[in-house]
Amino acid sequence: MKSSSPFITIVKKAAQLMAGYALYGLGIVMTINADKGLAPWGVFHQGLSMKLGITMGRASQLVGAVIIILDILLGQRIGWGTIGNVAFIGFFIDLFTINHIVPVYENVLASYVEMMIGMVIMALATYLYLSVQLGAGPRDGLMIALTKRIPLPVGLIRNLIEVGVVVAGYFLGGSVGLGTLVMAIGLGRLIQLFFGLFKFDVRKVKHRYVDEDFAFLFRL
Repeated sequence: MKSSSPFITIVKKAAQLMAGYALYGLGIVMTINADKGLAPWGVFHQGLSMKLGITMGRASQLVGAVIIILDILLGQRIGWGTIGNVAFIGFFIDLFTINHIVPVYENVLASYVEMMIGMVIMALATYLYLSVQLGAGPRDGLMIALTKRIPLPVGLIRNLIEVGVVVAGYFLGGSVGLGTLVMAIGLGRLIQLFFGLFKFDVRKVKHRYVDEDFAFLFRL
């Protein structure tokens, strides 16, 4: 059986990345419209968007760009998928929001169901873009970079980061509620569930990074 050509491989990876970004953006908008409290980073993005008078998608892109710079300064390698994460998830958040694609429910139960479905979609999306192996999201990169420099467990560092962004987002006016706690605890577990379903071991992933592609070009 012949292996796929490099071009077909690139197209497949690009399509999977875009599907992951689109689904993640959709999941975020569902949790926003549920109005039961956002995920930790979502609280910060929403608060920042309110203070700066920009869309939440733009706020997500701005924060992601700043974090990528921090990642690089801390010695963390980034991939094209990392850059795409910043550019396209914010784009899809605004696309779904501006066009009112995701409904808003008055019923409390329906709102919580919408939030939970949004979480499931975000978890699936995380698997889709990580399994392409073109770099993790910038926020995960920051967590990894800090773990290498601070003698604390990775889970504790993640929790400290998320508590910090929730507090900052709250004082900026972001939406904090029961859903914030549910997503802080549950989203990671849902991601692990999808990793298990698809037999994806994130510890064995070998990402391709931007610096490797530039090094290849310079050798030509």
